[in-house]
Amino acid sequence: MKRLIALLAMFLAPATGAAQEATAQFGAGETPFLIRSTTDIGIIRPVMERFAALSPELAIRYEQWGSNDLFEISRADCQEGRPPADAVLSSAVQQMVWLVNAACAAPHRSEATAALPASRRWRDELWGVTTEPAVIAYNAELLDAEDVPRSRFALLDALRERPGTFRGRIATYDIAESGLGYLFAYSDSLEATTFGALLEGFSRVDAVATCCSAEIISGVAEGRYLIAYNVLGSYVASAGTPKVGVVLPEDYTLVLSRGYMIPRGAAQAGASARLLDFLLGAEAQSLLASAGLVIDMDAEETGLPSSARRFIPLSPVLLVARDPNRRALMLQVWSESFRPAGTP
Repeated sequence: MKRLIALLAMFLAPATGAAQEATAQFGAGETPFLIRSTTDIGIIRPVMERFAALSPELAIRYEQWGSNDLFEISRADCQEGRPPADAVLSSAVQQMVWLVNAACAAPHRSEATAALPASRRWRDELWGVTTEPAVIAYNAELLDAEDVPRSRFALLDALRERPGTFRGRIATYDIAESGLGYLFAYSDSLEATTFGALLEGFSRVDAVATCCSAEIISGVAEGRYLIAYNVLGSYVASAGTPKVGVVLPEDYTLVLSRGYMIPRGAAQAGASARLLDFLLGAEAQSLLASAGLVIDMDAEETGLPSSARRFIPLSPVLLVARDPNRRALMLQVWSESFRPAGTP
């Protein structure tokens, strides 16, 4: 009977290991601490190393996940009563809002969280810890400065006037695979003046939809793509390649704050709260800025007026993005406009 139970458990347990993209260990304390995140380990390593140094009692396991897989395991932990991670950090904030709304989060209040603007704090259960614009990235060796589109209107003009130049060489996220990509596409869809025209233009030049920031940016650096649309500027900054330039679209620039959540029932909820306060503090914000995860969006720094900044709020408004009918329609329209990476 024990063998049978063990076999059933093996077959019925969720196959989460294969979904992890990478793992890392920080610290060597006696208290295990698990954080699951969509943020690349290489980018956030200095931040986690510093927190581990300040928390010698912790043995921190950092798991890097794709956003959709992270959402699914977090939802299953909550709904099935399984032991959750101690902290979850995701760029797909519409998924995080859903989890909070489903009573999957624990509250925390501190001076650090109270200092956040309302758009980066919801119900004292979800907090935005970064400031990251979505940019147009381009190959600086293959495109002359005057040919780089600095708005969506300029991008549309370029696609109409020079389709041969850009055929198969425009890339963005595959929104079926990337929760972040879906969030950006949904946010774009609220801007009715350009969204439909962009999809038409992308379809006309066989634009490529692919999985993730690193793949898109490396494709731009290698010259496989001339332009990447709506990629996180933080990943361009962390790549550190002079071949890739960035533009903050002048018509409007989406600005994301990654969502941090303490799952309900987390074994180390106290340490999770300390990590949150650390992330919001001056030292960690400086480290995050060095990694490109915190960008000063003031007009003096970016040249972008406040009217062109679109901060994605942590609020129930994002639940509309999770509506099944709306999502199905978005995926259908998107799939008709893009070809997957690697297809002729």
